[in-house]
Amino acid sequence: MKKALIFGVALAFFCSTGLVTMAMAKDTGPAVMTLLSTTDNAKKPKPVTFPHAEHQSRLKCGACHHTKGPDGKQVAYTEGMKIQKCETCHNKTSGMPKALDSFKKIGHKKCKGCHKASGNKKLTKCGTCHKKK
Repeated sequence: MKKALIFGVALAFFCSTGLVTMAMAKDTGPAVMTLLSTTDNAKKPKPVTFPHAEHQSRLKCGACHHTKGPDGKQVAYTEGMKIQKCETCHNKTSGMPKALDSFKKIGHKKCKGCHKASGNKKLTKCGTCHKKK
């Protein structure tokens, strides 16, 4: 009886520790983010309200997040990769092609392109992402 109790307590401890560790390891970021370029020299940068959790519920992380492989080509995000700001690579001094050399350009290409592909015309309107104050 005593062995069963000790075993049960130990099992509960290890299971709860594992669950807490798993929950802590999966950092999904904030549910809603405000994205704003800090490197683009636009006259008036327009912040984007981005419902991160909503996108996570429908898409894999690699649909948006990526890195650059040794050959310079895009590599989709995989679990455990460090996620950097888009403008870490997408900026005027990075050597990216002109169509990808700013946060604004990549946002409009990647995000708006995906919204357009969804067939919902409302999602491609400026106010969908750029909320008026």
